[in-house]
Amino acid sequence: MKREWSTSWVSSTQPRKQRKYRANAPNHKRRNMMSAHLSRVLRKEFGRRAVKIRKGDEVKVVRGEKKGSQGKIIRVDFSRMKIYVENVKGKKVSGQEVEIAIDPSNVVITRLDMDDKARAKSIKKSKKPVQTAEKIKKNE
Repeated sequence: MKREWSTSWVSSTQPRKQRKYRANAPNHKRRNMMSAHLSRVLRKEFGRRAVKIRKGDEVKVVRGEKKGSQGKIIRVDFSRMKIYVENVKGKKVSGQEVEIAIDPSNVVITRLDMDDKARAKSIKKSKKPVQTAEKIKKNE
């Protein structure tokens, strides 16, 4: 199998091809893959479902072993496509505490870090209402 990344790739049901697509993706595509859903409150406020994740955002883990824990993102690892959260730690066999890598799809953003003016501008410019299942049912 070739090891290059294809722009014409649409999708595949084969997990190996999905993993290859993500593993060989260029940095500007990886950045888009590093996004997480917003909490319901933020979803209503900003009119969008998901945002690119960034250091300083506060998140809640909703899947996995550390489900329910909350904290700030202290590091974003683009090469591994993982994030590290402040209060989410594990123990090594030696007893030393280490940070645990979490996939961005397993967290929900509860508070956005809006210190960067460019980010604030890009998030606020999309103020269209989000269609939820409840709204769709009411309209029918």
